[in-house]
Amino acid sequence: MTSTTPTLVAAAAALNASKIYGKNDSEVRALDDVTVDFAEGQFTAIMGPSGSGKSTLMHCLAGLDTLTLGKVFIDGTDLSGLNDRELTVLRREQVGFIFQAYNLIPTLTALENITLPLDLGGVDVDEAWLNEVVSAVKLESRLTHRPSELSGGQQQRVAVARALASRPKIIFADEPTGNLDSRSGAEILAFMRHAVNDLGQTIVMVTHDPVAAAYADRVVFLADGKVVDEVSSPTSEQVLDRMKKLGS
Repeated sequence: MTSTTPTLVAAAAALNASKIYGKNDSEVRALDDVTVDFAEGQFTAIMGPSGSGKSTLMHCLAGLDTLTLGKVFIDGTDLSGLNDRELTVLRREQVGFIFQAYNLIPTLTALENITLPLDLGGVDVDEAWLNEVVSAVKLESRLTHRPSELSGGQQQRVAVARALASRPKIIFADEPTGNLDSRSGAEILAFMRHAVNDLGQTIVMVTHDPVAAAYADRVVFLADGKVVDEVSSPTSEQVLDRMKKLGS
């Protein structure tokens, strides 16, 4: 890929992306000339040792951070060409987020948390789609409960439903099972797999867990700010082997 835009329109892409902190002897390249595409309708995991740049890459792809050099695209749109307002609208309408810490508003009910991005954007709720999402994450009986009345797994299901509610072009998930027990984590990962297979969603997930990565269609490995390997149709054993080779 040598052109100034992705050769094929992907849900998200980075082109010669670098994120540099400091100068001269103190320079640190969190991302070092990374070029990678994330196809529509695919579940991709990003992995790497601590400090490899995986979270930085996700934050730049999602428009939460800016690059020093290079470009990132969402659905073919170059984020560097957007002003602050345009970037805010793009993130609200085309990007969903799932965070490790849930990031729910404690005073709102589960349903109000799910529809909050739509409400903030003045967008009408698609009731049929909302009902499908709520049913898929099995929250029908918990919609009137506030976060403090929900388990960790239920709170993360609310966060997943919130990310899906606007039917974004892509969802970025940052260690989405990091605060969950193994059973709750497996439920969240199974739903994310369902969202890709049956709801047509695109998901990019940063994780350190080989078992979580095995739910993905593809795993991209970073080390020292560079893409160094990738695996399609991964197993947890394959992922663990690659991570050991990277010194994680």
